[in-house]
Parts: sequence; C-alpha cells; structure tokens
Amino acid sequence: MKKRDYSCQYGCSVEATLDVIGGKWKGVILFHLLSGTKRFNELHRFLPSVTHRMLVLQLRELEEAGVVHREVYPQVPPKVEYSLTPFGESLQPILLLMQQWGDQYKQTLIETKQAAWSTHQPDALSAETTLA
Repeated sequence: MKKRDYSCQYGCSVEATLDVIGGKWKGVILFHLLSGTKRFNELHRFLPSVTHRMLVLQLRELEEAGVVHREVYPQVPPKVEYSLTPFGESLQPILLLMQQWGDQYKQTLIETKQAAWSTHQPDALSAETTLA
C-alpha cells in the first residue's frame, strides 16, 4: 500500500480512511472480523468470489495499515489467525453504518425493480377481457 501525504485541506480524512478500508474486499473482511478471530479459510468461505491471492494481498495491506493482527502458530500444518487490532476495532461504527446503508440500498433496489416490473407488465385482468 502506497503511503500518502495527507497535508491537503479538504477531503483528506476521507481519503485516508478509504486508503485503509477502500477496495472491493477490505470492508467485507473487516466486517467479518468484527465477530472475532478468523482463520484464513474461514474468511475465504465468507468470501467465495475472492481469489486466494487477492485475499492474501488484502489481509497483508490491512495488517500493514495496523488494523488487522496476524498470528502465526509454529505447528504443522501452519495455523494462521486474523483478528482486529484495537485500532481496527475503532472502525466498528463505520462498518456497522456501512452495513445499515447497504441494507437500505438493497431494499431501495428491490423496490425500484418491483416498481419497474409492475409498470411494464400488462394487467392480467385486461388481457383476459381482450381475449374474451
């Protein structure tokens, strides 16, 4: 992850936050870690669309940013666990608000699609009367 200079005036705090949690998978990874420590394969099961390589890269970037802790246990086979650091736990309100907003957005999409579908469908009753 490229380190940036945040000495600009407007929007830099948001930009700094998005540098840490931005991207397709980071927010979702952090959201799943809110519920506690997870092993790599547990996270991968939560995110079946992400490739192994991408999950590794995203976890490394989150670790580098100081929001995720990676614990490696010296055993065979290797055991690696991921958890939020105290700094990472400070993202909880943001992640929960993102979840709430996403739930509202999904509902809006459903309602919009239903409204569009109902306006484009001919009335079944009028179709029956024209056939008779």
